[in-house]
Amino acid sequence: MLSKMIDFYFSLPDIVRYIIQGIAVICFLFPVGAACSMAERKVAAWAQDRPGPNRARPWLLARIPIIGPILGYFGIFNLMADGGKLLFREDITPGHVNKFYFVMAPIVAMTPALSTIVFVPFGAYLDSAGQILPVMLANVDIGILGVFALASLSVYSLILAGWASNSKYPFLGAIRASAQLISYELSMTLAVVPVLLWINAPGTTGSLSLVRVVEFQSQPGFWGGMWFVFIMPVSAFIFLITIFAETNRQPFDMPESEADLVGGYHTEYGSYKWSLFFVAEYCQMIVGSGIFILLFLGGWNPLPWIPLADLVNWLHDLLHWQWLLHPIFVGLLSIGIFVTKVLIFIFIFMWVRWTLPRFRYDQVMRIGWQRLLPLSIANLVVYIIAIALLQK
Repeated sequence: MLSKMIDFYFSLPDIVRYIIQGIAVICFLFPVGAACSMAERKVAAWAQDRPGPNRARPWLLARIPIIGPILGYFGIFNLMADGGKLLFREDITPGHVNKFYFVMAPIVAMTPALSTIVFVPFGAYLDSAGQILPVMLANVDIGILGVFALASLSVYSLILAGWASNSKYPFLGAIRASAQLISYELSMTLAVVPVLLWINAPGTTGSLSLVRVVEFQSQPGFWGGMWFVFIMPVSAFIFLITIFAETNRQPFDMPESEADLVGGYHTEYGSYKWSLFFVAEYCQMIVGSGIFILLFLGGWNPLPWIPLADLVNWLHDLLHWQWLLHPIFVGLLSIGIFVTKVLIFIFIFMWVRWTLPRFRYDQVMRIGWQRLLPLSIANLVVYIIAIALLQK
């Protein structure tokens, strides 16, 4: 039955399969982004030594033996309650706003957050020849460029929300968002260039594909199987810091900054439109974590010098189960490894938020222009020289 379904799926026209894949990814990413809000509240409770959300207990579901109390304790039912509250709460649009752009801003926020995943490979499977092929929506040679191009559009939604709100606090938050994006996007791009130079040796076809980066970290040999976080730790550090700034996460959440801007660009928003901004932020965190894992932590490879193919072959030799080599199992295993790494990084995002205090605005600008940018330029120069010497 499963084989017939798979054969039928691959017999569909390409455009239909792409639409199905896109809807499937969005249907996964959107709920996970929403669930991150609940996870953040639980992490905050853990950091502050309190239980956190655990009171929502639907009468019927809470009485399921063992499972019901566990779900209630971890706040899963609170997620359902929050979703229903935000969906059905009265949606008030203030009279002083520009209504068209005010409504369009949260929609614009969700668009790049969900579209960026098109260029992100989130798993791999074995074909009939035993080769590893990526699981992604668009395997193109300009993958990382497409990610940066779409991710940079997210700031337009913040600017649009701040301007359309026709209020001073949202407008100041929008200005801060645009300045912060410009300040840290340069360092982010320069941190990735050494990785792209390393994988595109002279005589090879140049590529900006994230699949190419993971394939290099899957090759046998000392340099080929090593993750880039060990080869280029400075680049990884710069890229990690810029992800926090690009997603407006504390200590870089100056566009919101409740202490001095009330809520920044989303001050005038409420109900479902307000929730779209936060789901978009969490989706950007998920995609940003995935990009970091692909660039510096081997993607779907389980450990340094241990690629996915070796793990699958080792399990097959150990257990002698033929289905371990099935493309579906390999694909699910690779997606599971990748998602596990992403969840660890999401936890790090939340841990940092509830550990470090918010920077002042002048400190954010100073870190971006006087610290990270010179460091990223120096790092690029060093690796250009090192790569030139090693490839002679």
